[in-house]
Amino acid sequence: MKVKHSPLYYVYQVFNTVFLALVSLTCILPILHVFAMSLSDSNAALAGRVTFWPVQFSLSAYEYLIQKKDFFHSVSISAWRVLIGTLINMVLIVLTAYPLSRPATHFKARKWYMLYFSITMFIGGGLIPTYMIIKNLGLLDSFWVLILPGALNIWNVIIMMNFIRGLPHAIEEAAFVDGANHWQTLFKVVLPMSKPSIASLLLFSMIGHWNAWFDGIFYMNNPNNYPMATYLATQIISSNQNMTNMTREQLALLSSLSEKTVRSAQLFISIIPILVVYPFLQKYFVKGITVGSVKE
Repeated sequence: MKVKHSPLYYVYQVFNTVFLALVSLTCILPILHVFAMSLSDSNAALAGRVTFWPVQFSLSAYEYLIQKKDFFHSVSISAWRVLIGTLINMVLIVLTAYPLSRPATHFKARKWYMLYFSITMFIGGGLIPTYMIIKNLGLLDSFWVLILPGALNIWNVIIMMNFIRGLPHAIEEAAFVDGANHWQTLFKVVLPMSKPSIASLLLFSMIGHWNAWFDGIFYMNNPNNYPMATYLATQIISSNQNMTNMTREQLALLSSLSEKTVRSAQLFISIIPILVVYPFLQKYFVKGITVGSVKE
């Protein structure tokens, strides 16, 4: 049977389409502007003539970046941070969220653990006490200082816990009846059904590690240990750069650069990994795999 819609329905559809298109443009246009800036001539960039298309096409900014070993070294630090940090984050989140998702009749101390974790979300020691603890633990200028202090995000634990509590309990009970223990139930039943939540938290953790810059500048005394975001935050390209021991080709390349073009090239390279990973995880935001898993 054909469904007839009211005129208000079509008005809503048009408004919704236009609104979402504008929201999408606000996300895409800044990326296009940065990309166009990185491929433009320095004079055009300084004159403000670059919008969303390169003006006087030039690869000088990328040629300059290829020669900057410190930039790619910071990118490698961030890549290892994302890989190791995200793995540690997800392991701790899952191992914390699963027992907290159990009913109070099965885990009597649950409310006390929830109270303890809740306090940490709203009350902290502050920067100076945290710095003193990090220093006394010998983590300053260490790679692990970028990972361990924020290894367990309580907000993400609550998201994961609530998702697990929303799963069909009949499947877990069936696993226990078949003789499975908690470890087997977690890895063979709960986690396969929790892919949407895991994918979301995985993306949150990856973006958090990749974009984090404050801990690098706060805990690192050696600039060689800066992650990529910290490096970009502290890198300043100015006209008084050290030009000693430069070849004629390097001086010619430097003269064709501007702060805007090089900074844009750095920013665009830094967002490529997130643009590559996001499409593979985005589908889990809108699709669940537990629908229909329990038949009445």
